[in-house]
Amino acid sequence: MKSALLDSDVILDFFFDRQPHAQYAAFILTQCELGRLQGYVTAVILSNVYYLLRKTSSHQRVVKKLNQLLTLIDVQVIDKPTAIKALNSRFKDFEDALQNYASEQSGQIDLIITRNTRDYRASSLSVLTPEEFVNFEANIGR
Repeated sequence: MKSALLDSDVILDFFFDRQPHAQYAAFILTQCELGRLQGYVTAVILSNVYYLLRKTSSHQRVVKKLNQLLTLIDVQVIDKPTAIKALNSRFKDFEDALQNYASEQSGQIDLIITRNTRDYRASSLSVLTPEEFVNFEANIGR
């Protein structure tokens, strides 16, 4: 089974039904639910998603949504060595560097799914947009 870090934008596209991206995010989360993809986020991603959802909903509703999300995906740890590597990396965005190096160092994650692929140019992992991932999976299934 493939495993992927799902960047904040993928999760937010799903929760906010941001078109045309929501359909790809829904497909990805469905693959997680069906056990065809092992999805991961980091605590940073959860925090970002909580913060943005909280602007439009109550704490209780946001917590319920995030608990439901966590039944489908796992949380990747960011530790001190990961933070140091991210701080001293070629990444221009520290948050993306944290996500990337947590994924790389885990040894469990095959790819990163994000709409901001340019931010992950320095990654040693495969980086796909949600649309690219869906199209790739559709072609494999033929």
